[in-house]
Amino acid sequence: MRRGRTASSSFPSPARKPPVPPRAMFPELNELLDASPERPQPGKFTLLRDTRTDGSFLVHHFLSFYLRAGCKVCFVALLQSFSHYNIVAQKLGVSLAAAKERGQLVFLEGLRSCLDLLFGEEEEQPAQPSPLQFISGSASDLRALFDFVRTSLTPSDSDSWKGPVLLVDDLSVLLGLGAAPVAVLDFIHYCRVTVCSRLQGNIVVLVHSNEDSEDEENELVVNALCHHSDLILWAEGLATGFCKDVHGQIKIIKRLSLELTGEQDQVQIYQYKIQDKNVTFFARGLSAAVL
Repeated sequence: MRRGRTASSSFPSPARKPPVPPRAMFPELNELLDASPERPQPGKFTLLRDTRTDGSFLVHHFLSFYLRAGCKVCFVALLQSFSHYNIVAQKLGVSLAAAKERGQLVFLEGLRSCLDLLFGEEEEQPAQPSPLQFISGSASDLRALFDFVRTSLTPSDSDSWKGPVLLVDDLSVLLGLGAAPVAVLDFIHYCRVTVCSRLQGNIVVLVHSNEDSEDEENELVVNALCHHSDLILWAEGLATGFCKDVHGQIKIIKRLSLELTGEQDQVQIYQYKIQDKNVTFFARGLSAAVL
């Protein structure tokens, strides 16, 4: 999923209809989630969790999904550069550069911000504090990061977007940079109150986890987020190891218990294979390579 190609553009001839844009990726996942860019459901917190595998394909899916849905997106990208995400997005039929230019996408490039804070020239009075100011030791909380998100997603009178979306890739990096678990959970709590409740938008967060890990702080954050998520997409590597035809297993957990309806959480388990421009999902043991 980390290879990309820039699509060439051409004007259609007058006698032909313009080409239909590609469907939001990934169509099979949209069907499993009963989701569509034409009707994004507001007010939801989605947790993307991966164990023994790379769940970044889910980040790329939701980024293209919400941009195609016409939502205002604040992308806190702590793991990769803008060029990386842009290359993958182009493959999925979305231009991040164009989205930034029209004001639909606010992109925080965490790698560059960290380098500027640690190795950049010091300014006596910076015009605006860095969203990741905490890594310099001048603050112990993530208030600057929350202020960045709130300012980026609070609609103005001229905005015509369907709704705000916060996307974080990935939250575990904040712990690696020195943020305390309580600070990370406080950040997510205030973002949920602002984005999901007050602005009726959506939050999508990726975290890495390993049930056998000795990183107790990370597992504490992961478990706490699981209890407060409306939807959990848990990508796991196969217990049998690498397989070229089945890349992993995904567990879709719809937290119906949070809706106070008395219903139990709905759990669906599928296996998947990542292709060049798509991801296919199938019931366990029903891969074409196995049958």
